[in-house]
Amino acid sequence: MTSPPQPPTTQNSADTPHPASGKRPVRGWDIALTVLLLLCVGALTLVVSIFGLYLAMAADSCGVRDCDTGLIAVGMLFAAAMPWVVLGLAVIASIVLLILRRLAFWVPLVAAVLILIAFFVGAGLATAGVAPA
Repeated sequence: MTSPPQPPTTQNSADTPHPASGKRPVRGWDIALTVLLLLCVGALTLVVSIFGLYLAMAADSCGVRDCDTGLIAVGMLFAAAMPWVVLGLAVIASIVLLILRRLAFWVPLVAAVLILIAFFVGAGLATAGVAPA
């Protein structure tokens, strides 16, 4: 006598780990979403970096006021360069997480928030260099 036929399983073979290898599953949606979000964060970085360079205009009123141009320059450079550092770290972290087959889509989201924080810190430094009227 033979055993009754087993019902087909509804699990996706791509989402279940291979029992012999013990590796985590490859998630295609995570790879696609991570790459898409990294491209969006790259565009955000470019825009924020250009806005950071415009912080040099904070020194426009320094002809009649006593301003700390060094602090304005530090703020401008911080707002223009730090987003690129954050983007680079986000790309590296995403690649490492994808290689390890862990969820990585959250890395670009965190990077976008950190890029905006970096811009506003730089803008605050540049604004602090301008003496009040």
